[in-house]
Amino acid sequence: MSPRGAASTGHEPAPATPAWAADLLDGLREAAPGASAIALGVRRGSEHVVIATGRTAWHGAAPAGPDTRFETGSLTKTFTAVLLAEMAARGEVALDDPIARFLPRGAAPHLPVGRITLLHLATHTSGLPRLPPGFLRRGAPAWFSNPYAGYSPAELRRALARTRPRAAPGTRVHYSNFGVGLLGILLTRAGAHGSAGPDAAGAGPADDGFARLLAGRVLEPLGLTRTDCAADRPQATGYWHRRARPAWRMPALPAAGAVRSSARDLLTTLDALLDPAGPPALPATLRTALAEVATPRLALPRTGRRIGLVWNLRPRPGHDLWHHSGGTRGFTAFAGFSPQTGVALTALANTGPVLTGAFIQRAYLDLRALARDASTA
Repeated sequence: MSPRGAASTGHEPAPATPAWAADLLDGLREAAPGASAIALGVRRGSEHVVIATGRTAWHGAAPAGPDTRFETGSLTKTFTAVLLAEMAARGEVALDDPIARFLPRGAAPHLPVGRITLLHLATHTSGLPRLPPGFLRRGAPAWFSNPYAGYSPAELRRALARTRPRAAPGTRVHYSNFGVGLLGILLTRAGAHGSAGPDAAGAGPADDGFARLLAGRVLEPLGLTRTDCAADRPQATGYWHRRARPAWRMPALPAAGAVRSSARDLLTTLDALLDPAGPPALPATLRTALAEVATPRLALPRTGRRIGLVWNLRPRPGHDLWHHSGGTRGFTAFAGFSPQTGVALTALANTGPVLTGAFIQRAYLDLRALARDASTA
């Protein structure tokens, strides 16, 4: 497979791919042998490279390119974080709002002590389990294809009321698809109804409500034309052990993992996170949000690591590395950036994550090396 794409300054197409970027792409390809397509976006200061290799499916498909859409899995959560911060900048919500403010009376989980806030959901400190009660039983028949597809918003509403958090809010980091998916529902209600009170009917609109809100507040202003939650738009075919997987669907929890994107769009997003003050055409609330998501909110004991709004932070000598990864049954995704060095990297593969985490680890090490070199240059 040969690289296809663009090497440029400011994303202007250029005829040649730098050798260093081709080497990065080769390393990522070796780390994901089950993928038919790999895409890479890199920023080093003012230099941008967006390239891809392979085809969108193993047989009879078009070549992959910088605009090929991949499922991003939990990278979706980073977009949900921007939406939360944007709505907070508008004054529609506050990070310390209790989730009960946006739920019908009696719908919130029972808590013996404390209360769950939006910030708890965005930092995985809500105490909510990774998945809603009853989800494993419901999704088991489709576990290796699409376990979320048959899980409805009505089932989520019923599960929420009987949820028993595993820890008091704010006391423990416990990664939760349930929590961030719930965050998306609450933001959708706030966006649709203003300050939706506890007597409002229902526990949130369907997944298209979140998709519309995210598009209008975040994706469209950033110019991300290949990024959305639509499962019916053209995208690469996903593979699990070289077996084609159906398009990923999450009707009840879209904010946790339904976004599709391209290497070009993800690099544009990372550009905005590196320089949240511009471009001037962005709404002021979105510029504020981009700065807020990369603000550390809590420190993990004994590790030195921190968490912002969804994003993970690893301090390094002289610079920081913000990063997040994602996966569905047929795709693996990574994105990261270093504000002090002006470095960013995103990598996409159309094969599901493996237990070793080889693709994610390769992408993270590449980001770390680029940031280290930039910081010592």
